[in-house]
Amino acid sequence: MNPPLTAQSHPWPTAPRRAPKPVDPIVLQIIEGTLNSIEAEIEYAIERTARSPMIREAHDYRVGLFDRYCRKLTGRSYSAMPNAVVRDFPPETMRPGDVFLMNDTYLTEGSIGHLPDLCSTVPVFHDGEVVAYIQAFGHHDDIGGRVPGSMPGTAVTVFEEGLAIPPVKLYSEGVRNDAVFTIVKRNTRVPDMLAADLDSEVQACIMGARRMASLFERFGRETVESCFQAILDKCRDIHRNELLPKIADGEYVWEDYVEHDGVTDPKLHKIKLKMVKQAGRITLDFTGTDPQSTGPINWPADYAGGAFLVKWIAPILRNLADTPERAAEIHVNEGVCEIFDVIFPPKGTLITPEWPAATNARSFVLLRCLGLLAGVVAQAVDGRMPADQETIRYTGFFGTDANGKTFLSREVLGGGSGGRHYADGNDAIHIVPDSRNQPAEFTETRFPLLVEKLALRTDSGGAGKRRGGLGYEKHYRALLDCRTIVTADRVRLGCYGLNGGKAGQPFCVTVDALGTALDLGGLVDGEPVLAGQIVRVVTTGGGGWGDPLDREPEMVQRDVVEGKVSAKAARDDYGVMLGSDHAIDAEATARLRQDITSKRGKPSRMIDRGPGYDLMLSGKAEPRMKAGV
Repeated sequence: MNPPLTAQSHPWPTAPRRAPKPVDPIVLQIIEGTLNSIEAEIEYAIERTARSPMIREAHDYRVGLFDRYCRKLTGRSYSAMPNAVVRDFPPETMRPGDVFLMNDTYLTEGSIGHLPDLCSTVPVFHDGEVVAYIQAFGHHDDIGGRVPGSMPGTAVTVFEEGLAIPPVKLYSEGVRNDAVFTIVKRNTRVPDMLAADLDSEVQACIMGARRMASLFERFGRETVESCFQAILDKCRDIHRNELLPKIADGEYVWEDYVEHDGVTDPKLHKIKLKMVKQAGRITLDFTGTDPQSTGPINWPADYAGGAFLVKWIAPILRNLADTPERAAEIHVNEGVCEIFDVIFPPKGTLITPEWPAATNARSFVLLRCLGLLAGVVAQAVDGRMPADQETIRYTGFFGTDANGKTFLSREVLGGGSGGRHYADGNDAIHIVPDSRNQPAEFTETRFPLLVEKLALRTDSGGAGKRRGGLGYEKHYRALLDCRTIVTADRVRLGCYGLNGGKAGQPFCVTVDALGTALDLGGLVDGEPVLAGQIVRVVTTGGGGWGDPLDREPEMVQRDVVEGKVSAKAARDDYGVMLGSDHAIDAEATARLRQDITSKRGKPSRMIDRGPGYDLMLSGKAEPRMKAGV
């Protein structure tokens, strides 16, 4: 069962339903622009003042601005939510200078998915009352637990994952609670770095709260709150009136899988989604999802009515916009929640786990939910949605350096996005906006590692009329004996191809071992790496969109010249024959494509999962190496 909430817990306030007040369009534009500016300024402040590689270099952090009803106002990307703070600390008890801290996956109303994501919340005051909240969370390098990095791939309970912090007051009227701060620092392997990162995030949020307060001072509470409502209504109406009508009314079902959990590997862990579209609403029903896993792939998404889940996956609907330019203009804030209803299965499933189930690899399920919504919508729009992508995985090293000091290097590597009906997928993207791989220069000056290669992974994108984006290929040479840690999905199942496109290549990480490459799999807690050995990481390519034989030969030729597609794949997947100088042999290409078509016929499946899926269904998939220190 879930642990009880704290004694002072109470529901957060809900916005009253009333007719919207008219707002001056010029004032609305100023306020909306100011909100976006505040969000960007907080993000930039964190980037410039944080200390850890994960936050400063990789940019794995997010900022959110909320009204007094805990509704998200900015929509450039996802963020956490202040609901749990307001639940445990009534707004009337808050004072200027208060700052709240939390990371407990089960006591943050779905805001936080794993313990490294420490979240700071600052209330905004006007005339002595709370009128808004500023929030920032970052993926911190370590918050304790059994394994450096606080993401043990074989964890079966949250107690192995690190220090869990329910909403607590870190600052009271500007005075820091040093007892809380001391406890947090004591429970991390990198106390100075974590302390500096927390200071960065807290001070950036305080600065943002001042900016927000000045907005109320300039325009007055009634005007600002009316504009907040108008901003939310605009998001709702764009989805209801512009995007949803493109989805045919009906019922659509799709399921996807996580293929390992670090404990019961290999096994297909099913997440099932039924979407019912009726008029101006969508119902998402996850009934039929598999029971919670023994390992750490669970994600408690059923809190706060699934508000975080909706805001997380709803941006996929922007692909229904008439043009890519229009899609880029559509931000997703709390207003989108008004067009969704979510039905969760009873407690005890992958997306409704019961405490204390482990959750540190919840990104596997979180990302599958994006693909699930894309998959059901694709069935309703003749495949005019992007193919699948898997654009986040964590890699790293830990050990003792030449000076006898412990070191911990953590990195987030992206992958290719799915092909779309109008364009190829993007190469080496990250699901966190503006995030990136760790620069080689930074890695080599801070850690006993040498980055020998950083490149796009040839042939990793799924073949299609519009090719899937390519993943990374990154090689690290260890300069001292150390250990490697990996948290990654899609090691057997490629990102699915759509509307005749093929699945992309799956993730793989290997380490040299006696002249052979030892395949580590996707959940590794501390595989030994000897000095001089090379760890090779290749990330997933996005799924392809459309029949590969319909791709223009000139585009295939360009991909081969640029090294994105090999000459063999050009021939076998695309039916394009190239000469030694990469010139297209038009006649041979026409014959080869006709021969391939006559043998296979037209693609018969809307969605292609790749060969790994059939192998796992047959029960013949080889177990990958077990994670273990």
